[in-house]
Amino acid sequence: MTVHTHPAPLGDLAGGMGAAFAAFDAAVFSGPGEIPRKYRELIALGVALTTQCDACLKAHARAAVDHGATEEELAETTYITAALRAGGGVVHGIKALSSVQRAAVG
Repeated sequence: MTVHTHPAPLGDLAGGMGAAFAAFDAAVFSGPGEIPRKYRELIALGVALTTQCDACLKAHARAAVDHGATEEELAETTYITAALRAGGGVVHGIKALSSVQRAAVG
């Protein structure tokens, strides 16, 4: 089973915060819930692709596979993430255009 770890000494230097975060992380990924672990990891992978966290990418890709995800599912997750990021760019482009159009009218 994959266990998510957080690098020392950061957690050690933050007193109880490091331990609290580790407990929260464990509850999110291993605690009870309706979403199976494989899908939790694929969701996390999608977020990691968006935030471009190298350690998160590796950890969640490995954990997803450890919990039954296929390479095809990892690839699909990548493209779903890319589509959502691209959609955000399009929406912001519409907002930028709208602000220019309003300024020209007003």
